[in-house]
This record gives sequence, C-alpha cells and structure tokens, in this order.
Amino acid sequence: MSQSTARAYTVNARSTETFGRVLCSSRNHHFIVDGPVQNGCPGEAVTPAELFLAAVAACGVELLQAIAKEMQAGLRAIAVEISGLLDRANPVRTDVTVFNAVKLRFQLAGVTPAQGAELIDRFKGR
Repeated sequence: MSQSTARAYTVNARSTETFGRVLCSSRNHHFIVDGPVQNGCPGEAVTPAELFLAAVAACGVELLQAIAKEMQAGLRAIAVEISGLLDRANPVRTDVTVFNAVKLRFQLAGVTPAQGAELIDRFKGR
C-alpha cells in the first residue's frame, strides 16, 4: 500500500463502573457509548447501533463534500438522514448481527438535480 493512500485508524473502548456503559477514545477525543436498555444497559448515551449509523451518515456528508469539490460543483450544504432496522426475530444472517435494512436520505443545496444525482452515484461507487 502506498503511503499516500494508506489510512490507519485506532479507536479504543473500555468498560466503566456502570454496566453497559463504555468509554471510547480516538486520538484526544473521549465519548461515552451505552448499550441499549433491552440488554439491561443504561441506554442514556448514544448506542453502538446509533453510533454506527452516525458514522455512515458523517461519511456520506464528508465524502459528498470531497466529490463536489473535485467536480467543482457549487454544493453549499448537505444533510443526511439515516435509519436502520434491526429485527432479531428475522435475522439476515445467523452468524453475525446485521441491520435488516438501512435507508439514507440526502438533501443537497446549491447543485442542480443532475449534479445531485451524479454526486450520489459517485458516492455509491466509493
């Protein structure tokens, strides 16, 4: 892998004195993640599933900004809504837990519908 294309990321997570509460760290950033109430956890902070979906949505915003810059499109703003459905009674796979469905909804400002469609197509190709 070439140095210019290789990206390495490290995130740490550790238990706390509260059952189901996790302290996460990335670089010099620290945040709490709670397991869901259904697992007997606090469920007060963002849950792992919500954090996963937030990461996908954030990636969508950042990547569309980068693609729009590359295309020299006049993209002014992006909003992404992501929703996920996890149905343990109807698993997609039996060996791992995955979402049954995930939906992304993009709102773009400053581009034509054709430019928006091209941005989304390029996003899907990454």
